[in-house]
Amino acid sequence: MTALANSATPTRNHPGITLFVVCMAVLIVPLGISGTSAALPEIGARLDADLVPLQWVVNSYNIVAASLMLVAGSFSDRFGRRRIFTLGTGLYALSLLVTVFATNIYVVDVARGFAGLGATGIMTAGTAILASAFDGPARARAFGVLGVTIGAGLALGPTSSGLLVGAFGWRAVFVAHLLIVVASMIGLPFVAESKAPSASRVDWAGVVTFTASLVLFTLAIISGPQYGWGSGRIIGLFAASAVMLVVFAFVERGRPDPMLDLSLLKNKAFISVNLLNVGISVGFVALLVVLPAYFISANGASARTAGVTMLLMTGPILVSPLIAGRLVARGVPARVMLSAGMLIIAAGCLGLTVLSPEIGILALAGPLLLIGIGMGAMVGLLDGAAVGTVEPSRAGMAAGMFNTVRLASEAVAVVGMVAIVVSVVRPKVADGLGRFPDQQGTAGELANKAVGGDVSDLPAGAFRTFLAEAHTSGVHVAVVACAVFCALAAVLAFSLLRERPVGGLESQADAAPEGALESA
Repeated sequence: MTALANSATPTRNHPGITLFVVCMAVLIVPLGISGTSAALPEIGARLDADLVPLQWVVNSYNIVAASLMLVAGSFSDRFGRRRIFTLGTGLYALSLLVTVFATNIYVVDVARGFAGLGATGIMTAGTAILASAFDGPARARAFGVLGVTIGAGLALGPTSSGLLVGAFGWRAVFVAHLLIVVASMIGLPFVAESKAPSASRVDWAGVVTFTASLVLFTLAIISGPQYGWGSGRIIGLFAASAVMLVVFAFVERGRPDPMLDLSLLKNKAFISVNLLNVGISVGFVALLVVLPAYFISANGASARTAGVTMLLMTGPILVSPLIAGRLVARGVPARVMLSAGMLIIAAGCLGLTVLSPEIGILALAGPLLLIGIGMGAMVGLLDGAAVGTVEPSRAGMAAGMFNTVRLASEAVAVVGMVAIVVSVVRPKVADGLGRFPDQQGTAGELANKAVGGDVSDLPAGAFRTFLAEAHTSGVHVAVVACAVFCALAAVLAFSLLRERPVGGLESQADAAPEGALESA
C-alpha cells in the first residue's frame, strides 16, 4: 500500500502462483463481511446469543481492520510483504479454527476480531506483493483479476453462507472460509519477498486514540436502544468518543508522519468521495446484516432462502462495474457515474418500503436489483476517484485514509441500522405486549430476538405475526433513513467533485479495477 514504487526487487518471482495465492487469500476478506452477516441469525439461535454480542461478530472484525489497516501497511513495507502476508493468513486461519469449535458467542467475537487483524495483513501486504510481482499492463491485468475476486466475494457471500447454513449449520460457513485460506497458504513458498527501504514508523498514539474513539462510538450506538438514548451511560460513551477523537486530531497534527494526514480534510473533492464511501456502507453493507435477519424473522424464510434472495442485491456487482467502466471510457464523467450510482442505491432503499411479512420474491426483485446495480456502478471507480482527487505524491496516504473510512463506516453503519430498527421495534412490542399475557420475556428481549432473526423458539400464531409487523415498521424507518442519506450524499458529491477533476479516471476506465483493489 505504501511506498510501492520503492519496493525492493524480489529474490524470486512466480507471477501466476503469486496471483493465485493473493486472490485466494483476499477472497476471504469480503466473504468475512458479507458471508458472516448472513450466518448471524443461525449463530444467535445456536449459541443463545443476545443481539448486542451477536452484532460484535461483525463489528469486531470491521473495527480491528479499520483501526490497524495502516499499521499493517507500514509493517509490510518495513518487515517484508510476504512475511506480513503469511502472518495475516496464518492468523486468519487460526481465528477461523477457533470460531468453528466455539461454543460461546464471546469466543466468536474475539476470534472475529483476530480475523480482522489477519485481514489487514492480507489486504495491505497482498496488494503490495502484486505491485512488486507485476509491471506495466500485466500489473493492471493482475489487479483487475483481484478486483473481480473482491466483487465475487462480496456478491456471493450471503448466498453461499445461506446455502451452507441451510445444509450443514453455521459452522460450515467458517469451515469453507478456512479451506480457502489454507488453499492460499499452500502456495506461499513460491511468493517473492520484498520491502520498502524508506518505510515510515508506526503511529501508535494515533492508532490507540482512533481505535478508542471508534470502539466507544460503536458501543454507544449498540447500547442506545437498550439503555435509552438520553441515559447517562450513552451520553458518557458519546462524550468519551468525542474526547478521544479530539485527542487523535491533536496527536496527528503534531507528528511528521501521521497515521492520517488531516490536511486531506481540506480537499472538498476527497471529502465528497469519502461521503460516497460512507453512503455505500449505509445503503449496501448495512443491509447485508438487516435483510437476512428480517427474511428469517418476519417472513419465516430459511437461511437458504434468505441467502438466495440476497443474490438479487449482490449479483449485479459481478456485471455492472464493467458497464460503468465502459460508459466512463466513452465520455460519461466519473462524477456523474458515481453520483448516479448512489442515487440508484437511494431509489432501491426507498423501494424496500414494500417489505411486508407476506411479500414475495418478485416484489422484492426491483428494489434489491437497484441497490446492487448502483453499488456495482460505483465500486470499480470509487477507489480510483479517491486517489485521483489528490496530487500523486499523496496517493498512498489518500488510499489509506479512504480504506480506513470505508471499514470504520461499515462498522458504524451496521450498528446504526440495527439500532434504528431496534429503537422502533422495542416500544411497539412494549405497547402491544399486554395483549399477549402468556408470552414470556421483556419487550427488549423480544425485540432483540426479532431484529437478530432468532424467533425459532417463539410459538407460531398471533404473537409472531404481531412481532413481524413491528419488525417491518422498524425496517421501513431504517431503509427510508438510508435512502435520504444516500440521496443527500449523491447531490453533495456531484457538486463538490467539481472542485477538482477526478484525475485519470475518464481516460483509464478500463483499468478501474486496479484502483478498486489497492484499497478495497
